[in-house]
Amino acid sequence: MVHSAYDCLELVSNFNGKIEAIQSYGSKLLLGCSDGSLRIYSPETESSDHSKPYLLEKNLTGFAKKPIVSMEVVESRELLLSLSESIAFHRLSSLETIAVITKAKGANVFCWDDRRGFLCFARQKRVCIFRHDGGRGFVEVKEFGVPDVVKSMSWCGENICLGIRREYMILNTSNGALSEVFTSGRLAPPLVVPLPSGELLLGKENIGVFVDQNGKLIPEGRILWSEAPLEVVIQKPYAIALLSRFVEIRSLRQPYPLIQTIVLRNVRHLCQSSNSVILALDNSIQGLFPVPLGAQIVQLTASGNFEEALSLCKLLPPEESSLRAAKEGSIHIRYAHYLFENGSYEDAMDHFLASQVDITYVLSLYPSIILPKTTIVHEPEKLDIERDASHLSRVSSGLSDDMEPSSSEESAALESKKTNHNMLMGLIKYLQKKRGNFIEKATAEGTEEVVLDAVGDSFASYNRFKKANKGRGNISVGSVARELAAILDTALLQALLLTGQTSAALELLRGVNYCDMKICEEILRKGNLNVALLELYKCKSLHRQALELLHKLVEESISSQSEITQRFKPEDIVEYLKPLCETDPILVLEFSMLVLESCPSQTIELFLSGNIPADMVNSYLKQHSPNMQARYLELMLAMNENAISGNLQNEMVNIYLSEVLDWHADLNAQQNWDEKTYTPTRKKLLSALEGISGYNPEVLLKRLPQDALYEERALLLGKMNQHELALALYVHKLHVPELALSYCDRVYESMHQPSVKNSRNIYLLLLQIYLNPRRTTASFENIISHLLLTSPSSAMSRVSSTSVKSKGGRGTKKIAEIEGAEDSKVSLSSTDSSKSDGDTDEFNEGGSTIMLDEVLDLLSRRWDRINGAQALKLLPRETKLQDLLSFLGPLLRKSSEMYRNYSVIKSLRQSENLQVKDELYSQRKSVVKVTGDSMCSLCRKKIGTSVFAVYPNGSTLVHFVCFKDSQNMKAVTKGTQLRKR
Repeated sequence: MVHSAYDCLELVSNFNGKIEAIQSYGSKLLLGCSDGSLRIYSPETESSDHSKPYLLEKNLTGFAKKPIVSMEVVESRELLLSLSESIAFHRLSSLETIAVITKAKGANVFCWDDRRGFLCFARQKRVCIFRHDGGRGFVEVKEFGVPDVVKSMSWCGENICLGIRREYMILNTSNGALSEVFTSGRLAPPLVVPLPSGELLLGKENIGVFVDQNGKLIPEGRILWSEAPLEVVIQKPYAIALLSRFVEIRSLRQPYPLIQTIVLRNVRHLCQSSNSVILALDNSIQGLFPVPLGAQIVQLTASGNFEEALSLCKLLPPEESSLRAAKEGSIHIRYAHYLFENGSYEDAMDHFLASQVDITYVLSLYPSIILPKTTIVHEPEKLDIERDASHLSRVSSGLSDDMEPSSSEESAALESKKTNHNMLMGLIKYLQKKRGNFIEKATAEGTEEVVLDAVGDSFASYNRFKKANKGRGNISVGSVARELAAILDTALLQALLLTGQTSAALELLRGVNYCDMKICEEILRKGNLNVALLELYKCKSLHRQALELLHKLVEESISSQSEITQRFKPEDIVEYLKPLCETDPILVLEFSMLVLESCPSQTIELFLSGNIPADMVNSYLKQHSPNMQARYLELMLAMNENAISGNLQNEMVNIYLSEVLDWHADLNAQQNWDEKTYTPTRKKLLSALEGISGYNPEVLLKRLPQDALYEERALLLGKMNQHELALALYVHKLHVPELALSYCDRVYESMHQPSVKNSRNIYLLLLQIYLNPRRTTASFENIISHLLLTSPSSAMSRVSSTSVKSKGGRGTKKIAEIEGAEDSKVSLSSTDSSKSDGDTDEFNEGGSTIMLDEVLDLLSRRWDRINGAQALKLLPRETKLQDLLSFLGPLLRKSSEMYRNYSVIKSLRQSENLQVKDELYSQRKSVVKVTGDSMCSLCRKKIGTSVFAVYPNGSTLVHFVCFKDSQNMKAVTKGTQLRKR
């Protein structure tokens, strides 16, 4: 789009002469004419009004002998360079000629490097470089040969770009190397134009090509002129080109659009001044003065050229920053609406973002997006262009069944869907770009409130009062950022769902967000987006609602036989509960009951890893899920034995016992009870009674029936250290000697420490039970009932007093001699006291038989754990020695081996004693040689024939008198020190 960037004004009219070169210096114009004269024009009055004509101030005839081909003003050095017959340097103030480079005679083009003071000119096929020495002189630096006559040239950094006939070359001024760039074309001569950035604009027919200082093409587009330009002047942000019939102005911003065309005939030269562009015509001088940027911006905005308007806004001076921001914001909004109307939704959102407009203004373009109620929503500004965007928010709905949609209607519906999707995608990108700042502010406000609450109520109330006064209405300033964040996140979630980006919606909900609970919950429920709804509940800390929904989904997944998109498992509830163990253990227990039966191991691992008190878990299970209480205690004991207390162990055993008692009662009622029948629960009970020790055996013993469950009774009696009664039950009630032997092994292994009393008598107890007459069942029942009815301590003493008493035996001394040294040291308790063979007859009065086979089997299998002497005393007289071979054989071998070992040890110790004595004698045989030269170490005199003493090191000799004196001195010194203390 074309707008007026420059105003063309006539500065000099009716000029008499032919202008060959033109330059500006301040407000003055320097015109070099074909007759060699230099004419200076200046404005009539010093004013900013460019409409005032310029008047001739001075006419220097004979300034040059030939026509002035080119001129350049160097303000930094107060010099004027002119090219005529040669290149001359003049002082600007007086136009006095200060230097003439004679070697430049015949030169046709030159260029000046103001930074370094280097002059480069071309003459025929030679390029020369001179350096200004700061005064009146110039020093020749280098001279290079080129292939042809140079038509155009310019410095580019350390190098020089040359336009030679029909091509461009870069001349390396260090070594004179030439590198080709590209050809310039056939119709127009080469044109080299330097840019303020240090790059170059090279002409190729009607195309302006950008290159860097090394001649490499810059991929930023090309300026396409209407025709091949004769001259080009750069005045940011425009490039002004002199064409044959008019002056063309184009923007330097891609895609380099045409800005303005000024029709002028017979324009010969262009020149850039400080604030304008000077045009030299045949008989007049015209000036192109830039239109104020504000006016240009208004023109461009009104014509819809928003990009160009925004680029001009960046050129506004810094002192107009507020005006610039306002203009840019307004242009961005208008441009965004223009793009939105034309379907460029993402670009439109970029401009809404740049305008810093409130998000509620943008969201008003999307009626389908439901926003939370808030007091900070602003009404959209009235626009020049009224739009109805409701059709863009509607998704194509289904048609009626009795109407067949036509192809045009189908295509229109498809196009509407596509348009709606693109609109929402643009909104999503806009909201995502805005979101970071919103969330940061909202989080900062939340942190500030927490700090204020922690400081104190009075201080917090004071600060909130201050903030409330700054706000509008009754809304606290502290809530604005969170309300805006809620609007943004709610809209973003809806846009993501409407475009099918469920995974992105989940990511939004899993992070920090401010989604409105009511709106988002309703949308997710209607869309059946259960996973997203779970995340919404989770982020809002509505864990009960989340768990209820999750439980419902798990049940539906289990009961549904169809292939559904996503199945939920009970393990999902366990995973959800893990983070809640520390914050809400009651909620964890409540919902863990729902999955305890389906995944008990994971649930109990949850209890353990979450550090939920075991007593709390057990109590909750006992109340709400008693059938899983034992399972919980079992798994907990299996996972971590130390984590279950004695109370819980006792409760677990009681649960097992209750089930076993119920089972026993049922079988007993049917008269089908068998003591050797085991159910899984009874096996667990026996294992628990044997393996754990936290329960109370006395209480459990009272619950057992007197005529059944003897194995359980035996284990409980064993826990009460009533080993004799326990073994009697194994032998006389259960009739299973193997169980009795196993019991003895367990007791022996658990009490094998030497410090434990009676640790080696358990097998003798079993031996006594085998040898004693078999007591009647009624007798044992009386003992047990008596044990249950009395207190534990008195019962223990009475039962202990009923043990077998010793009457003294025959041949005790001879039998004891069989035992080894170690076994002879073992003493028997009152229950294991010695007894003669006559004792057996006393207990055989009831007609009972001795269990001799079991006795012999026990002796042969556990000979190394039984005191042999005591065992032999208990055996009856009729026992044959041949039957004791399996017992006495290894026992005697062990005794003999021990005897031999002790003999060896005794011999070794005697030998060691002799060695020590020998060493002592050798140490006492120390020899001290005293000669006539031997000196006393204390008085430093010779020993001579005096009595002497030797120190323990064997080499230090002293007089005995000196030694005694030194000892007395030490004693005196020590006593003095003690008195001082």
